[in-house]
Amino acid sequence: MNRREFIVGATAAGVMSGAFAKEGPAGLRIRFLGTGASDWKGLDERGEWRRWSSILVDNAVLVDFTAQSVDQLPAGVRPEAIFYTHSHRDHYDPAAAGELGVAVPAVRGLAFGETVEERGVRFTCVPANHGTSRTGERAGMFLIEKGEERLLYATDTGGIMAEAARIVGIDAHVRDGKPITALVMEATMGVGYEDDFRIYTHSSVDTVARIVRVLTATGRYLPPPGRKVYLTHLARTLHGTHAEVAAAVPAPLCPAHDGLEVVFGK
Repeated sequence: MNRREFIVGATAAGVMSGAFAKEGPAGLRIRFLGTGASDWKGLDERGEWRRWSSILVDNAVLVDFTAQSVDQLPAGVRPEAIFYTHSHRDHYDPAAAGELGVAVPAVRGLAFGETVEERGVRFTCVPANHGTSRTGERAGMFLIEKGEERLLYATDTGGIMAEAARIVGIDAHVRDGKPITALVMEATMGVGYEDDFRIYTHSSVDTVARIVRVLTATGRYLPPPGRKVYLTHLARTLHGTHAEVAAAVPAPLCPAHDGLEVVFGK
């Protein structure tokens, strides 16, 4: 079987082959193509728009992708692969490949703990605390590694489950784990939503802040000085404007925005 031919698997998240793109930089480059939850439909009454959550890694690989984010791709970039976290429509849109001028590729499932390398970047699928309506499907998140950088991209998920922490290497019960150096995590809900019913399958700003405090205090999150924790998947109805969110969240949390590019490491 050719490396770029994929078959349907039995578990959770999927990976989709695509067209070719340029080589990535020395560091781990993340471009936020979308940072919103499913309740964003376009420009709102405040004049803001968060496209559905998606990132571009090293100008070559996507994690989630929908037609909403096509206009956020850099000129000339045609991603080589797409990793999906789950099948909800604000994350999974295979037909969007047509917007890129390529045929809709095959999709296969990924087992939790399975690592796939694309363009020198390693993507490891780990379980998320998030449900879908498809029988047998489990949502996933991705540990993204390049060089010494270990980024956990955590959406959609209500916190970080023990199984995911073990695979990533940040389990509190494992002494010889391997800390993460960067974190991008969903904050569907704003500050003060800890009693909201969505807390079962999504995280809030308070959830992310607590996770960062615990991981930092236990040596499981070891970023370089001044590095931010980027928030994504922000719901339109559960947050204020971008400026209001930025002013309200505690350091080192920072709301990402569509089109933001961050290079982790050199």
